[in-house]
Amino acid sequence: MNASETMRLDKWLWCARFYKTRSLATEEIHKGRVTVNGQPAKPARDLRCGDTVALRQGPVARTVCVRGLSQARGPAPVAQLLYEETPESLAAREKAAEQRRLAPEPAAALQEGRPTKRDRRHIDRAQDWGSRWSASIDE
Repeated sequence: MNASETMRLDKWLWCARFYKTRSLATEEIHKGRVTVNGQPAKPARDLRCGDTVALRQGPVARTVCVRGLSQARGPAPVAQLLYEETPESLAAREKAAEQRRLAPEPAAALQEGRPTKRDRRHIDRAQDWGSRWSASIDE
């Protein structure tokens, strides 16, 4: 494609493999998680080579410069040629990844989930609540 040609923003995000489907890309755009050249965008916004797209994929924020347009979604190595991530964005992503590695989510460390009915019976027998119907202290 020529640099003078344009493409819909939602379709480009899908072709560049930022989102799995166009409808997911459209959803993220409507939620305000995608901007073009610092301005809020709509899914049908025309995108040109040289535009800067800021987007969020889960906890990861990225800023990329559009290098090419494609009419079809291709393999990942080809899709990566459609954009170039800014050095600031790369540094911020690496810093965020390091912070997530050093301070992981506390819930991720849980090995077991909610106790089963059988587990509850064992817990109740081990606690020996007696005739009390509540765990609160009676006075």
